[in-house]
Amino acid sequence: MKYPEPKDQTVVLLRQVLAQVGQHDAALNPLTFTVFYEYAAGINRRLSEAMERALLSTPRLSDATVRELFRDFVADVGVEESERIQRGMQRAMASIVESATRTGQAAGAFGEQLDGLSGALAGPDSQQLAPHVDSARTGTSDMRKSVKELELQVARSHKEIDLLRADLLRTRNEATLCPLTRLLNRRGFDERLDAMLRQRPPKGSLHCLVMLDIDRFKRINDSHGHPVGDRVLEGFAEVLRSVPAEPGMACARYGGEEFAILLPAVTVNKAVHVAETVCARTRAARFRSRVTNEVQLTVTVSAGVAAWRPGEDANSLLACADAALYRSKEGGRDRVTVA
Repeated sequence: MKYPEPKDQTVVLLRQVLAQVGQHDAALNPLTFTVFYEYAAGINRRLSEAMERALLSTPRLSDATVRELFRDFVADVGVEESERIQRGMQRAMASIVESATRTGQAAGAFGEQLDGLSGALAGPDSQQLAPHVDSARTGTSDMRKSVKELELQVARSHKEIDLLRADLLRTRNEATLCPLTRLLNRRGFDERLDAMLRQRPPKGSLHCLVMLDIDRFKRINDSHGHPVGDRVLEGFAEVLRSVPAEPGMACARYGGEEFAILLPAVTVNKAVHVAETVCARTRAARFRSRVTNEVQLTVTVSAGVAAWRPGEDANSLLACADAALYRSKEGGRDRVTVA
């Protein structure tokens, strides 16, 4: 059970949720209520961390931000789509079973006809043979039709199942992407990080993590508005995609204006080079208005680089990279610091 809190506790939580939601721009609907309920109850650690990061940059959360939090940290993403795909696969398999059953019935009838023909051939009366031959000829034709129908149904079902599998793969991929930046979201990042750390890096290399934060992003939102802030996030994602990819490299929107780069099996120098390239390209980028195409602002990013050591867990690696990022911020921003 996801919400085991007793009634008296839920009453207290309800008051807290209503008080908190009233301080934000998001509408009070079931989606918003669920996000703030899990945050107030403290039952969703990842959501709480993401909420804290979002509140630092945007004290008044919008509907879009709350929807993103719900999708990334609360919702069972793709449940309806997965159920649709499951129903489709069951339908395709049922069609095969139905066709196979009909073919089996036709085979049974054909077998009886052959038995009759065999008995007639063994008997002394040749006049009894003709009806059995005709019956066997008809049975042969029916059997051929049933087998052909089964072959066609199997081919159609295989095609449908292949399409459904592709839908399922697309749905799973969509569930791990940030819709604004089209980079991995926090869920996708966690999955890729866990997968990376399960593999021991080859000798002479290390698994590295780069954490990046857009400098003074709150000021951008306050001065230019959230649409411009979203354009900056999209533009920075484009910068990340422009950096030459290392084997296995993955970029993610970690939360808010914070991003991450996973670099499996590289040297620390290579990870620093990637981070410095991102900083330089961001510094050179010009973020333009979608309407007028005029340059609205330039931005910088700060970065922290950490290398994973065998025996450490994901949280340790994240903490090291975050600490290095913090030192970059404290040191004047727009720079790279190694843990």
